[in-house]
Amino acid sequence: MRSLNKAIFQAAARIAVRAKASAILFSLDCLDKIPHEELPKTAKDMQLIAVTQRAPHDLDTIVEESTKQRADIVHLPAVNMTRMSHIKISVVHALSKQLITVGDKIVCITGVQGSKDLDNILLLDTANESEVMTIKNTDAIAAGISQEVFQSVLNLALELAHRGREGKPVGTIFVLGDEDQVMQLSKQMVINPFRGYEDEESNILNPDLKETIREFSAIDGAFILASDGRVLSTGRYLNAASDEDSVPRGLGSRHMAAGGITALTNAIAIVIAESSGDVRIFKGGKIIMEIEKSPSPKMT
Repeated sequence: MRSLNKAIFQAAARIAVRAKASAILFSLDCLDKIPHEELPKTAKDMQLIAVTQRAPHDLDTIVEESTKQRADIVHLPAVNMTRMSHIKISVVHALSKQLITVGDKIVCITGVQGSKDLDNILLLDTANESEVMTIKNTDAIAAGISQEVFQSVLNLALELAHRGREGKPVGTIFVLGDEDQVMQLSKQMVINPFRGYEDEESNILNPDLKETIREFSAIDGAFILASDGRVLSTGRYLNAASDEDSVPRGLGSRHMAAGGITALTNAIAIVIAESSGDVRIFKGGKIIMEIEKSPSPKMT
């Protein structure tokens, strides 16, 4: 472990102890291993959340080690992102996996993407940090929805937002959960390309489906997904109208539709803004998290 990374991690651990934080969330891609031995004695039992953009098959040794060290691993999509976006996405994944709950204090340690150096420590109070999230209860992220499904859809949305389709910007909506009610409050705009397929073939967890989703993202309307990950439909018009005061001015019809459908159901909506590439998560009719597209060059 590099001397500077070691010093930063140790300093972050001391801050976590003084702040009575619940967890330390850190960028694993800047490190060679889970730095459990760098924790002071007073922090040995503190939860560690290692965040990585590396593919799972590249982490076999670290995954085995993380089990021994009681560390949890959060996988993020391999897209370019700012430090703040990295933290936001990491936090929402940790919440969905119930590694932390709203109200916890966590210490986040990050670095410039692509480098091997940690350079930033952030003490985050999830109950009061409006820049990261606007949720106020512990089940607001993905109640009733498979955590694996939620993470897969969010990661896919981030990939689409950053890479688009055939190099062109993409704008679409993914609506997850409470599918019966969502289907009642929406209507089909085009022939449903997912109709008639077996559940396994049309599940978002099927890796072969990613390119299909990318192609169908050009269709106007929303993707509707069941809580277990089955893609029920795309090209779906959401009838529910949002109260204009609940969605910030300047956002378009997709955001209004996402606000409306989540206000009337228990679903979550993830919206990709075609104009900016920003990703917003809606719950209860409101934006609970906004992830800005990084202006930096794409990863190679």
